[in-house]
Amino acid sequence: MARSVKVASDYIQKVKVAIQLQGYPRQKDLAVDLGLSLSTVKNFLSGKPVDFLNFLEISRALGLDWKEIADSSYEPKPSLEERSPFITGTPITHPRYFFGREKDLKRLFDLLKRHPLQNAAIIGKKRIGKTSLLHYLKNITTTPAEQLRREQKYQWLPCAEVYKWIFIDFQDPRMACRVRLLSYIIESLGMKVPTPCDLDNFMDVVSSNLHNPTVILLDEIGIGLQRCPDLDDNFWECLRSLATNHTGGNLAFVLASPESPLELARSNGHSSPFFNIFGYSVTLGALSETEARQLIASSPIPFPEDDVKWILTKSQCFPLLVQILCRERLFSLEDGEVGDDWQKEGLRQIKPFTDLL
Repeated sequence: MARSVKVASDYIQKVKVAIQLQGYPRQKDLAVDLGLSLSTVKNFLSGKPVDFLNFLEISRALGLDWKEIADSSYEPKPSLEERSPFITGTPITHPRYFFGREKDLKRLFDLLKRHPLQNAAIIGKKRIGKTSLLHYLKNITTTPAEQLRREQKYQWLPCAEVYKWIFIDFQDPRMACRVRLLSYIIESLGMKVPTPCDLDNFMDVVSSNLHNPTVILLDEIGIGLQRCPDLDDNFWECLRSLATNHTGGNLAFVLASPESPLELARSNGHSSPFFNIFGYSVTLGALSETEARQLIASSPIPFPEDDVKWILTKSQCFPLLVQILCRERLFSLEDGEVGDDWQKEGLRQIKPFTDLL
């Protein structure tokens, strides 16, 4: 968590006087001049925590000594409320901010809660939320209940604490090297990496020591097949053999792909039987209206119903588009804007992703 600091209560009035003396008749004027959000400036002026660098910048703009006005007794604590409520540029990694997919989650966890663990493929277009779903599978069962939404289900697995989860992102160039990838898997399992770390030794170590239910999540597997010659059919056959014959039903794979594993393998010249062990697949599409409304309702500032209906219509309930339009509406409300400029900006921002529709 980034360091944060707040104005001591004894100095709040001095800060408010300073904003007038420095020629800022409105809080918004100061925010615009510094390129900060209006909510950041409001938090500063009301004695709420703000990012340390923002605290320095605002103090200097007001001609104040930040050390003098800072609350030296304040100890920042991790706060989920400091996270962005609408996430558009990166996968969602904290379960609190993931919405929907309840039916898909039930099916996936049903495959993983009994022996033998079974494999699954998550299929969908780019930006549909495949990576976020992988992170949710990995994190939801071990996230403390107090960090989740009040109604959010997290007890998907019996004895969730004994499960091991390994997330592999094939966009990471280090995962293109067979030795580094095998070493990463072994280290993630808490086992000693053999020398040399080849397929034979990898099989020996894992098959002899893997006794807990383990799920390996394979993200962007298409890149692994297209760009990683080190990951040949022998490599994939090794993984298949581990899952089906040598780990007592304790190992499963869940992969994310824009197409079925078999089609993906064929189109990239692979014939390994690894790609036919995925007996269940889920194809991701739009959220239901109820799920999309739950996402919209997570805004720290409630949206008028007319705005909610507009967001639902223009996004067609695709989660990325909902997130983008909600972000623009929240920004406009935080900045005290009126009119429909936020809608025009929202439509401009979702235009590159309308292939989802």
